[in-house]
Amino acid sequence: MTNAKNIVVAEHICKSYVGVQALDDVSITIKEGEIKCLAGENGCGKSTFVKIIAGVEECTSGTIQINGKDCTKHSTKQAIDEGIQVIFQDLSLFHEMSVADNIAMNKLIKEGKPLTNKKEIRKIAEDTLHLIGVDIPLDAGIQELSIANRQLIAICRALALDAKLLFMDEPTTALTKNEVDRLLEIVLGLKARGIAVVFISHKLDEVMRIADSITVIRDGHKIGDFEASEMDAQKLAYYMTGREVVYQQYKRQNTDDSKLLEVKNLTKTGNYKDVSLDVRKGDILGLTGLLGAGRTELALSLFGLNKPDSGEIYIEGQKAAINSPQDAIDLGIGLVPEERAVQGLFLSKSIRENVAAAILKRLTGFLGNIDTDKSRKLAKDAIDQFRIKVYNEDTVINTLSGGNQQKALIARWAASHPKLFILDTPTVGIDIGSKSEIYEYIQKFARDGIGVIIISDEVEEIVSNCNRVIVMFDGEVVKEYSEEEMMAPDIREKINQLVESGRKNG
Repeated sequence: MTNAKNIVVAEHICKSYVGVQALDDVSITIKEGEIKCLAGENGCGKSTFVKIIAGVEECTSGTIQINGKDCTKHSTKQAIDEGIQVIFQDLSLFHEMSVADNIAMNKLIKEGKPLTNKKEIRKIAEDTLHLIGVDIPLDAGIQELSIANRQLIAICRALALDAKLLFMDEPTTALTKNEVDRLLEIVLGLKARGIAVVFISHKLDEVMRIADSITVIRDGHKIGDFEASEMDAQKLAYYMTGREVVYQQYKRQNTDDSKLLEVKNLTKTGNYKDVSLDVRKGDILGLTGLLGAGRTELALSLFGLNKPDSGEIYIEGQKAAINSPQDAIDLGIGLVPEERAVQGLFLSKSIRENVAAAILKRLTGFLGNIDTDKSRKLAKDAIDQFRIKVYNEDTVINTLSGGNQQKALIARWAASHPKLFILDTPTVGIDIGSKSEIYEYIQKFARDGIGVIIISDEVEEIVSNCNRVIVMFDGEVVKEYSEEEMMAPDIREKINQLVESGRKNG
């Protein structure tokens, strides 16, 4: 790749906002046919750099060349004309339009052609789908597609606009392993065509598989450019965070073996079938398996949001009727849901209001008003205890990074003093530094006698944090690993093989 042409040469880029230096003297070169990983924790400046190259924002100082042209001050349109495309996490697709329309629309608008020529729309869509070797019905609506196929439609839309450089922001967050494998193969196919791809991901194993080179940014400064072949996940984590990141495997110390939660033969048609499990004080029980295994649906049932058809739930030996989230809260159950932005947080509200949401009864005064002083103290304590990076407790929560939002959500339930804490994919889309902090909090909860259930498809997350593990497939429990089995040196490989195979035996 040494003779490959430079697509982007950004030198000494600085970007400052009011009171914040987002980028400080960052220089990055991107070559044609290169797969580069842009690595760093949330808030390090990655997204700012992408926006500057894409013409969304202008750098405070520095120079930018794109395809040999001076583009230091350029618009989004100029960036697109030079072949720069960004696929953001939300994909920015038109959900009410067909696959073909989504792929072709921007190309027709760019070329000033009519948007009613169905024959040309279909031809553009067919050609670009053929380029990446996939077959998706052209007339299908975007809402009918899986997240993985929507991702491919976004790639095709970029290819239709003659993309030379494609930025992909956390493209595998919601994908199964098979879908990830297919996406990475497609990215390698783009590389073979001379298209450069900048891959932004917190999943270091994927970075190591796909990248030719890695540029690490920390706190707005470039730490260095590295050949991927020179790097391993441990070293990369150190460069990203400035510290050694080691996940300590959790071992239960609590001697009370009475059952905090017992689930007997729980069934919800179409979701899960005949599930039995138990959780003791100090247990961290892992639920893993392929997406669609019924794990999330089970968690929602335990929190009163997905009433089971049959079976029984016992809390501390007493049969429980959990018909609503308030029933669950009254029984001492807390839930950090799968999609924190949609199901967990009040994005337009402050961190103070979000942290207080689970204990409003305790904060309500004689006249029914929320005691502001109590809620403010609660939020300040949460900010300190969970090391939430925030200006103050009145900061609106949607201005925080994903890791800090998740810590605020965990703080909310910690304030309710739960007996049972359910965390569904607790570190998805979260950088490695925040991930290790969240693991510390989870293990501390368990050491303090709280029962914890973690739902995750990351085997490393499950093995590091759980003293017992249940594997589900197609709504059924196929294997339970005991505390003794979790101590086996090859437990990662065993769980991984079982999850990937989707078999119904261990």
